[in-house]
Amino acid sequence: MTPDSVDVSENSRISARDRASVLHSWSAQRTLAPLPLAGGEGTTVWDADGRRYLDFSSQLVNVNIGHQHPKVVAAIQEQAAQLTTVAPAHANETRAHAAELIIARAPEGFAKVFFTNGGADANENAVRMARLTTGRDKIVSHYRSYHGNTGAAIAATGDWRRMPNEYSRGHVHVFGPYLYRTEFWAQTPEEESERALRHLERTIQAEGPDTIAAILLETIPGTAGVLVPPPGYLPGVRAIADRYGILLILDEVMAGFSRAGEWFAFDAFDVRPDLITFAKGVNSGYVPMGGVIVSDPIAAAFDDRVFPGGLTYSGHPLAAASVVATLEAMAEEGIVDNARRIGETVIGPRLREIAASAPVVGEVRGLGVFWAVELVSDREARTPLPAPQVAALKAALLERGVLGFFADNRLHVVPPAIITAEDAERGLGLIAEVLESAALA
Repeated sequence: MTPDSVDVSENSRISARDRASVLHSWSAQRTLAPLPLAGGEGTTVWDADGRRYLDFSSQLVNVNIGHQHPKVVAAIQEQAAQLTTVAPAHANETRAHAAELIIARAPEGFAKVFFTNGGADANENAVRMARLTTGRDKIVSHYRSYHGNTGAAIAATGDWRRMPNEYSRGHVHVFGPYLYRTEFWAQTPEEESERALRHLERTIQAEGPDTIAAILLETIPGTAGVLVPPPGYLPGVRAIADRYGILLILDEVMAGFSRAGEWFAFDAFDVRPDLITFAKGVNSGYVPMGGVIVSDPIAAAFDDRVFPGGLTYSGHPLAAASVVATLEAMAEEGIVDNARRIGETVIGPRLREIAASAPVVGEVRGLGVFWAVELVSDREARTPLPAPQVAALKAALLERGVLGFFADNRLHVVPPAIITAEDAERGLGLIAEVLESAALA
């Protein structure tokens, strides 16, 4: 379907059908007004009435390669014509190829992938592996985090979504570094890093190091605010984990595969985890797919011992084909480098300009095509902008043809990693217009 071929009444019709029959996630249903999307190409989507939007949300921060990339679409079609599904107990060449390409981007000492359906069950199975291989139970994670909506993954999550869903055992939370709203009275990134590490280690000591299986962290916490770790923090976490025989799981579900301008976000932070979880960007969400990249010692633990986990669609061939095509296209087209370059030369500088001219902006931070704009009603007090005003900004941006991603009092600037400098400038210009007008209101 193209923008010119749809009926002008389609938006309201589809929205009504959707609201009548679909229970939406994380929402009170009565007041929902979902925008019907009918198609997309590259960094643009259009609704059912044909209105076009620049997608600065990448949907759920996952369409890294852009919408309808022809190589990925063709790979799914070709696989569907050959073999649409296969049980995970069988060998499959497409699945093996996907695993090989993923492992090729991992650090030395990783040789196997356990495939899942998405990021939540990737974290779920990483926790399972950590507990089984260490013989310990507790998992330490950040309060400002999101790891998914399955049993252990949601319990490891730190934000409000955890509280109605705490059915899993053995989870401990700590505050991670966040200098703008420091919990540690820090004045510099170095102080924030040092004090957050001290807080983490003291918590581990108080909980009993020999009870803790793993530390589970998003390399860059995403939904929590694109909290780029300060210098020394992640290597410091690694050192603490090693000191107490604790495994380190890095959640790359949102930050990986070009989002932060690296194949894996941790490549920029001089740290090597024991388990790596992924999803989203590995195939831009074209078909549900996630997984755990397993370090050699942990993989070897299951050579002669049953791994008690599995999913019907683990390594599904349509998803695996989309992974192969995505990773090959990312390499051939320089998409990771493009994300890094756009972040350094366009998004970062332009957002800092906006921050200087719009009092509603408290801070901007990010890497690659992974940025957050902290919105405040009082810069000096750093008072979060109230929800009704954030909603008004979201509506104003949509009215100007930009699909934004908002979380709490933040606008996340997260376009596809293929975005051109021209489209980035255009979208950022419209963001500036909305935020600067809000400052005048």
